[in-house]
Formats: sequence, C-alpha cells, structure tokens
Amino acid sequence: MIVLAIIAAIVLLSFAAFAVYVAVRTFRVTCYHSDAQKLRHNDPHIEMSGEQYAGMMPQMHGLVSEAESEPFEWVEIRSSRDGTLLKGRLYRFSDQKVINIFFHGYKGTSFRDGCGGFKMAKEKGQNILLADQRANGASGGNVIAFGVNERYDCLDWVNYAVGRFGDDLKVMLSGVSLGAATVLMASDVGLPKNVKGIVADCGYSSPKEIICKVAKEEGFPVALCWPLLKIACRIYAKLDLEEATAVNSVKRTDIPILIIHGDDDRYVPCEMAYKIYEACASKKELLIIPGAPHAAAFLADEKKYRETVDRFTAECLKD
Repeated sequence: MIVLAIIAAIVLLSFAAFAVYVAVRTFRVTCYHSDAQKLRHNDPHIEMSGEQYAGMMPQMHGLVSEAESEPFEWVEIRSSRDGTLLKGRLYRFSDQKVINIFFHGYKGTSFRDGCGGFKMAKEKGQNILLADQRANGASGGNVIAFGVNERYDCLDWVNYAVGRFGDDLKVMLSGVSLGAATVLMASDVGLPKNVKGIVADCGYSSPKEIICKVAKEEGFPVALCWPLLKIACRIYAKLDLEEATAVNSVKRTDIPILIIHGDDDRYVPCEMAYKIYEACASKKELLIIPGAPHAAAFLADEKKYRETVDRFTAECLKD
C-alpha cells in the first residue's frame, strides 16, 4: 500500500508539474511580450509572411515610408485601470475638430497596420493619433490582453483627446485585428458622445475563439491549453480573458460601426465578421473585400476600401 501511495503521489506531482509548465509556457507564448520582443517587432517594415502578401509588400513599404516622413508629437498618458504608461504619435494635419484614434494589431505597429488609414486621414486633413497598444512599441507593460484591458486604454485615449482639443471634438475610432477587437470591445465601456463612429478591420469575435483557433492550427491540445492559459492569466496578470468579447460589446452599443474583412483571411476567419455584424445593435455596415488576406484589405482593394470608409466617416461626422 505504501508503495502504491508513493507511486500515486509521484504521478500526481508529475501531472501538476506538467500542468504548471504548460500554463506558464502557453501564457508566455500567447500573452507575454518581453521588452526584447517589443524591440524586435517595432520595425514597421517587417513584412507579412506568406504567399498571400508577396505582391503587396512594395505598396506597404511605400505607405509606411510616407507615414514615417511626417512630423509628429509624442504624447503619453497613464492607463486609468492599472497605471500602465501608454504612448502614441499625434499628427496634426489641420485645425479641424476631428481626430482619428487608431489601434494596431497583435505584436504589430501603427505605421504598418494603419498605413492606409494614415494616408486617408492626411489627405482629408483629419488629425490622427497612432496609439501604441500596451505591451507594444513605446508603451509600457508586457501583457497583451486581447482587448480586455486595451478597451479601457481606448477610453483613456478618447478622454485625453477631448480634454486636449475641447468638448466639441469629433472622434473616429479605428483598428486592425487586435486593434479592431479593441475598439469594438470599447464600444460599450461608456465612451463619450464625442465618439461618432468605429471602423473595425478584421477583428475577432472573442479572445477565446481566436486563441483556440490559432492553437489548434499550431497543433496544441486546445482542451488542455485554454483552461491552463486562463489560470495563468489570472495568476500572473490578474486578467480574465473571458471578461469581454467584441460580440457581446456591440450588442450594447449605439455607436455606428463599419466592419471590414477580407474573405481570404486565414488568421481571423471572415465568419467572425459576420458574427460581429449580426450581433451589433447600432447602425452598422459590413464590407467584405474579395481575395483580401488578414490585415491587408486596404492593399487588396484600395479604391473600394477608401470609398466605403470615406462615405461612412462623412456620415458619422455630419451631425
């Protein structure tokens, strides 16, 4: 009996040690972004990999270089939620009382992910703030929260802009991928009436759905990794990855939303765009770009993208 008890204890301890290893490893791979990784990923000219993007990279590099050449002001705030330092680049193209606040994707940069939107804002003479998401770029923190914490950062940036430029400021929110999920999930956190519209490009329906989808494709046992990741996030980051979702947030918003997605998105499935669109309770519009891969709808069909965003933005700002 003693021998069996010892064997059982060893088995239980081994399983516990394995579970701890998987939890920590999954957390570090999925949510943790070290300072060294932030520096490596901060180059906006890092090319998107895969044959889908091969012909688009020259256009992307040109747009990024154009954005890099413009003078800007570094601005910073502290997150009202946990005090994380948040930084962004503010571009003043006119005295219009309009600003677009843009949020980039997972381990991305605003220059690369927002190069199309930047060009459009510049041509329209609309000021734009390119926010470095927490745990990315020049902003502080090392935990990417898949929109759960970032949605409150979005609220903080809106409050900063209104406080700086006045109560009559009109704000458009936009984002790509994680940034799209961020602005969608922010839509029900009590944004001021200054926010007139949201443009969400290739956002995912929920943190759980995108994490499990990618984990499955990478060969990880989702049934084991997801619950252990949730536990690790609770312990190491005081983060509940199921606290908010884009689908649930848009059910409770009255802000007009334009949802954009490429129908050949192999990272965030286009089905998620339809799911968000169907759930949205406010005035809404859906633009599907044929053949567009993830985060490249502007590059795939600039004409259609610009026409739709310009019209939607004009309608949002006319009141």
